[in-house]
Amino acid sequence: MVKSLIILLAFALLAAAPAKAQSEEDEGFQNELSYGVNFNSNGGLIGGAFIRSTFFMNENMYQFGAIEVVEVKHPKENRYFSPISGESFVDGKQNYFFVVRPHYGRDLVLFRKAPESGVQVNALAAAGPSLGLLVPYYIDYNYGGQGTDIRTEQYDPSRHLDRDYILGSDSVLRGLGEASLNPGVHLKAGLTFEYGRYRESIAGIEVGFLVERFLNTPVIIPDADNHKTFTSVYLNLYYGSRN
Repeated sequence: MVKSLIILLAFALLAAAPAKAQSEEDEGFQNELSYGVNFNSNGGLIGGAFIRSTFFMNENMYQFGAIEVVEVKHPKENRYFSPISGESFVDGKQNYFFVVRPHYGRDLVLFRKAPESGVQVNALAAAGPSLGLLVPYYIDYNYGGQGTDIRTEQYDPSRHLDRDYILGSDSVLRGLGEASLNPGVHLKAGLTFEYGRYRESIAGIEVGFLVERFLNTPVIIPDADNHKTFTSVYLNLYYGSRN
């Protein structure tokens, strides 16, 4: 996935021609609202979701504000199934790590599409705070060995010594009330490929790189290396409307 995104970014930068001025009736808009799903190299099947509002500055430049919510997973996460209950759990995981990323950025038009069809290529850069939420990961653990003493607790490597006695994981909702805040900052840069047949709606993909750093080290898996700084490549699929 990483190599494919790098190749795609390089090709688009080389192939994109400078944007040419067009008449006001060609794809002109004052505001654009889009939303979509995020896929990234630090997430699972679907990394998260986002919403973005974009405003006109001039024919080749737009500014935008956005908010993104994703789950950051540890690269050592492996899912297992209990031999007793058949339920799944992530061995060694102590916390979920969710990140809320409000940010401000700029869009530069590299290649403008025709008024009613085609693909438009933009380059973007954005920055903002990262609000990390460390949420306890709860498991069902059989202390009795015969199903007589089953407790739901946050995973603790000093207490839950035998993986075979873990019966499964509980809902993330259970630990939300105990979430702790870990602030940080992030920077992102990428390209958007926007297409559509109508001036009132948009659809497209965004690919790029993101780096963020947190004030404290989020401990996701206590028996593995945990870091303050995260880097990732990402892909956003989005849809929206404009006026």
